[in-house]
Order: sequence, then structure tokens, then C-alpha cells
Amino acid sequence: MKLKESKNLTLTHELIYYGHDTLRKVAEDVANIDGEVIRLIDIMYNVMYRAKGIGFAAPQIDESRRILILDLAERGEVSLELANPVIKEFSDKKEPYEEGCLSIPGISREIVRPVEILVSGVNRDGTEVELEADGLLARVIQHEVDHLNGVLFIDRLEDFERNELRPELKKIKKLNRRS
Repeated sequence: MKLKESKNLTLTHELIYYGHDTLRKVAEDVANIDGEVIRLIDIMYNVMYRAKGIGFAAPQIDESRRILILDLAERGEVSLELANPVIKEFSDKKEPYEEGCLSIPGISREIVRPVEILVSGVNRDGTEVELEADGLLARVIQHEVDHLNGVLFIDRLEDFERNELRPELKKIKKLNRRS
């Protein structure tokens, strides 16, 4: 479900980076799925595709709302939009996998997460959905739900690993000051 560039859809939001306050806030619930929310979802796809991502959360474009999107269609999986996602269950089995983030460009590290989850939320049509996810799908959902809770993947690193990243993170913070 790749969104094509459209003259009707102007890009009114830009990707924000590590150090921006919105990335550290717990996002607000979406009251209802209306035209504004649908438009925001479309803008999120646009920004995510431009940055060549596979998952994205509204706070990454300075919108503190509980909306996530992902597109794993090229990997033989699904595209998904969820408002107000809640991870109801996590498997006991966990595995490491290298993660990165569009808001922390150039940095990736192995992060240990549960391999299976049960998630619920509201889709683009306003319908309540519940989904069992595993593998990459489960990982991307967990990564994006972290964003909605003000958590970045680097927060899941040991202190010494995060400290080693300080010089790079300092440079990334400056990306927010571009005009």
C-alpha cells in the first residue's frame, strides 16, 4: 500500500531527531478516526517512505498522538496502521536483532525483545483490531509503541553502550536546528 506522492497531499510535517522534546513525551490517545487523522496517517507514510523506513510513529513528526504505521509488504508481510495500540501479551522467548531508527540516523544496535506479541488498537477504518505478531512484525510494533511511550531504542542499551554513542548523538541533536 505504498502512498504515491500526490499534489493534494502537501508535506506539512518533517522528521524530527533525537533530542527533540516530543520524542520523550507519552503520546496522547486518539479520540476518533476522522479526516484529520487519516490525513496525518498519509503524511506519516509519505515521510517514512522518503526516509526509507519500515515503521513510523506520529511523535517522529512532532505529533504527540498514539498512531503508528508500518509497511513490511516488500518483505512478504503486512502494512498496518494502528491508533491507540496496546501490547496485551509478550512471549517469554526473547531474541536480539539489530535495530535502527529514522530519528537516530546512522546508529543501529542489537536490542533484545520478545519474539511474539498480542497487540490491539484501532485501524484506519475506525475498527477495533487484535493481532498476534511474531518476528520482524512484532519487533517493529514494539519499537513504534516505545516511541508512543517516549522511549527510544537506545534507552534499551546498557549505560556504557549509550555513553559510547554520546558524540554521535550530540551531532544528531543538531539536525533538529536545521531550517
